[in-house]
Amino acid sequence: MTLGGALVLALDIYALYNVMSSDASAVGKVLWVILILLLPIFGFILWLLLGPRTKAS
Repeated sequence: MTLGGALVLALDIYALYNVMSSDASAVGKVLWVILILLLPIFGFILWLLLGPRTKAS
């Protein structure tokens, strides 16, 4: 695995964790997870700009 691939994997895992711990509906979470998994780089960028945020502590 290249450094770039490892970076994309780490960012996608971070995004998936944040999606799963957000206040989004179950359907919204599923759609975000599918988007991030199918389009790793573009999905991460979309999540970063438009995605649900984690719950406030």
